[in-house]
Amino acid sequence: MTPAHLTASEAARAIAEGTLTARVLVQSCLEQIDARDDMVRAWLHVDRDGALATAARLDAEQAAGTRRGPLHGVPFGVKDVIDVAGLPGTHNSPLHADRVAIDDAGTVALLRAAGGIPLGKTDTIEFASGGRLARTLNPHNPARTAGGSSSGSGAAVADLQVPLTLGTQTGGSVIRPAAYCGVYAMKPTWGAVSREGAKLYAATLDTIGWYGRSVADLALVASVCGLPNETAREVSGLKVAVCRTPYADTASAGAHAALDTAVRKLEAAGATVIARELPNSLRNLNDAKETVMRGEGRAAFLPHARAYGDRLHDGLRSHAENRTGISPADLKAALDYAAHSRVAFEGHYRDVDAVLTLAASGEADVLSDSHTGSPILQSLWTLLHVPAVAIPAGDGPGGLPLAVQLVGFRFADGALLAAAEAVSRIVDPWAGRIRIPG
Repeated sequence: MTPAHLTASEAARAIAEGTLTARVLVQSCLEQIDARDDMVRAWLHVDRDGALATAARLDAEQAAGTRRGPLHGVPFGVKDVIDVAGLPGTHNSPLHADRVAIDDAGTVALLRAAGGIPLGKTDTIEFASGGRLARTLNPHNPARTAGGSSSGSGAAVADLQVPLTLGTQTGGSVIRPAAYCGVYAMKPTWGAVSREGAKLYAATLDTIGWYGRSVADLALVASVCGLPNETAREVSGLKVAVCRTPYADTASAGAHAALDTAVRKLEAAGATVIARELPNSLRNLNDAKETVMRGEGRAAFLPHARAYGDRLHDGLRSHAENRTGISPADLKAALDYAAHSRVAFEGHYRDVDAVLTLAASGEADVLSDSHTGSPILQSLWTLLHVPAVAIPAGDGPGGLPLAVQLVGFRFADGALLAAAEAVSRIVDPWAGRIRIPG
């Protein structure tokens, strides 16, 4: 076992106790990157010298009796649509190949102020929306996708190259890579975490989230980002609703089996589990999400289309040119439906602690030049603005990771994390152990 194998919370504790230094941890992560990233291809840029220099400064500060915060000395990766001062901010686009960020994005500034060390920029689908895909491969099987658009962020954590990463989600871009790569991830409540310094796609959907190797890791980042912590829960006191959603037929038998197994384990551990599907009024969430994403995406990419013309990828120009023909009335209706649905969802599930659902359609898809898997089982929750956590739930018939998704209620992120911690101990067969890909 090397320091790179530690979870973020374990590493933070070891550094605080003086049994590990930031420099040793960063060096261990760099060695893992050197050994594995030619295959995984999680990174667009690694700030080797900068991270080591920062680690040395943090070690000196701690030796002098000063600690910056709960992430003191812990490295993290950043999806390359989120700015890190002084590092490339290309958005994986040839149009921005020479762009260097001037300032830290809000979330990066928070993690840095808490003692975190930016290790580099992880690969992403172009502008986190369309165009060219990330080059990242699934660390468990390089013939499979790592998911997207936060491809590198999910893969880097799964491959033990860094303990934490930041990503973004407009549809399913945080939760799906976590499910495919077998790690934990959190998409917080929309609007609860700063998006300053991140590339805009859809203003009422875009959310910055994060990856770790335990719920404790997710809670650590959540607290640094200003989300309240709540007291740990026992699984025997939880009441959970199982919802397969109107899109259940898009999921594989393996994905449904993983959810069934999770239910049996939770019931055996004393949780109250009930089956409760979404009300009929909420059966058009994915259609509404597509309308909102494309309608708001037009505003986001119109300046690029005007500035770059045919040099902008055709998939992005399609947003700017509104090729799907979304009218102002269509966008207004979808936004109104979304607002109504958020209230209706919370009323429908007001007597439960969380909703347990499918995280992805199954094991990671075979590599493709055109997609990174379907977002349909994540997108509805993004539209509802609710927080969600991906929890590993064993392997499918093909030997690749599967996951379940635990969904909470708006601005109750701490309550969701408390429930997720209890659920993860029961559902994740790797809980408390290291999963080494390859």
